Amino acid sequence: MSSNEMDSKIKELRELRRMADELAGEIESITDSIKTHMDAEGVDTISGTDWKVTYKAVTSSRIDTSALKKALPDVVERFSKTTTARRFCIA
Repeated sequence: MSSNEMDSKIKELRELRRMADELAGEIESITDSIKTHMDAEGVDTISGTDWKVTYKAVTSSRIDTSALKKALPDVVERFSKTTTARRFCIA
């Protein structure tokens, strides 16, 4: 790929990412307004003709790895796995 083609691709990618950020902001704003409405109505589920929205608390349990590392560092070391990934960044 030539330098001009690369410049064009990077410019296009930056513009698409900017547009995606704008859309993400709009999506978050609409989502927040729906959540606010549901909280005001005191409901955790609403539905329409072809949609259903739920907004309710979900409880989950996870292992606190920082506490585990302090309490049982040998166990953490035995069961830890190192992975390598490639990261794509544009500056």
